[in-house]
Amino acid sequence: MKRVKLDEEEQEILDAYESGEFESVLTDERKKSIEQAAAATFKKDKRINIRLSGRDLSALRRRALEEGIPYQTLVASILHKYVSGSLYDATANKGN
Repeated sequence: MKRVKLDEEEQEILDAYESGEFESVLTDERKKSIEQAAAATFKKDKRINIRLSGRDLSALRRRALEEGIPYQTLVASILHKYVSGSLYDATANKGN
């Protein structure tokens, strides 16, 4: 198993957690607020219809099967990552 290198502060936090000295300061009110934000983030309340080539749909279904998730979930995840800026085209700047 590969060990992650921690900085001093991270190591102190880990040591405190492992020794049982770490105490959360998360209040019930803050926890409820975080839960509501998370629920709103993943709420799927809109539908779209798109046309794809048979080849692309087959590839999506194959990749989803490899990941163990429904292909619609994979498509929604890809779109979410793209619009949130965490998915980018790795080939876009290859020539530069």
